[in-house]
Amino acid sequence: MNWDTLLPVVFLGLMGVAMLAYVVLDGYDLGVGMLLPRATPAERDTMIASIGPFWDANETWLVLGVGILLIAFPKAHGMVLQALYLPVALMLVGLVLRGVAFDFRAKAQDPWKPAWNAAFFAGSALAAATQGWMLGRYITGLSDTPLSTLFAAAIALLLPAAYVLLGAAWLILKTEGELQRRAVRWAKIAWPPVVLGMGLVSLATPLVSPTVRARWFAMPELIALLPIPLTTLAALVAARVVLNSRLVLDRLAWLPFAATVAVFGLGATGLAYSLFPYVVMDRLTVWQAASATESLAVIAIGCAITVPAIAGYTVFSYRVFRGKAQALSYA
Repeated sequence: MNWDTLLPVVFLGLMGVAMLAYVVLDGYDLGVGMLLPRATPAERDTMIASIGPFWDANETWLVLGVGILLIAFPKAHGMVLQALYLPVALMLVGLVLRGVAFDFRAKAQDPWKPAWNAAFFAGSALAAATQGWMLGRYITGLSDTPLSTLFAAAIALLLPAAYVLLGAAWLILKTEGELQRRAVRWAKIAWPPVVLGMGLVSLATPLVSPTVRARWFAMPELIALLPIPLTTLAALVAARVVLNSRLVLDRLAWLPFAATVAVFGLGATGLAYSLFPYVVMDRLTVWQAASATESLAVIAIGCAITVPAIAGYTVFSYRVFRGKAQALSYA
């Protein structure tokens, strides 16, 4: 395998890792934002404190993933953005609204704080739903058929529910007392829709994509791929079992979050297998969409500097702010 063949695959893998990191890391704080209306005013402050050191930096992974798509796969970038211009714009509106609400609620007088809480919730819900819609459209190769549209709408409902489960699991890990017990109840409520939705989407995906159907239901590939759905089911069951245990409030507080992250990771693995070697399903392969090899070589130098910096900062911040969230305060 020469550089002409290898470099596009390397950048595709890097883009996939960046997008998975974004979905997991920003996913839990989007979930926390969607859970705000269920909490008391004091609990909302603690919930915001639990994501305060991380939420803004989490979005760096989205910038990295989209940046790689733009500079490493410009043909695919143009095709994707042309088809998804409106949901991308709405997602950005949601993310901007979240940022504004996060800062303004800290300085708002008490009568205005509920309005900024509502804005933070609305921005979180809008960003999550549009991401689900775009994922559904992307899986179907940006198709506009009624079945593809229905599939994208289903993903637009499933992904926010999965984010809520992830956000509740994060609160179990980062909080204590009554808020932690509430988070356990929220996770239990979110768990059934996530399991049902994932099951329905898993059944519907082969119907809307003949390519996916051919890859997953051929022999012996079917047997080799069985560990992915079986391990996903095991992770979901493990999360539910520990949610019913008293240990979830103590020694096993980390397990629901870890199990939910594993579900996201396994889902990403299955999606990567389904898509490769396409950047846009059935329309552009990784080699057709890639920039010139010389350009990719220069881009690789920049990525060799920026990606470790982003990863190092992420690890450092989570290490510094590990443990239970402290009371919210502003200097």
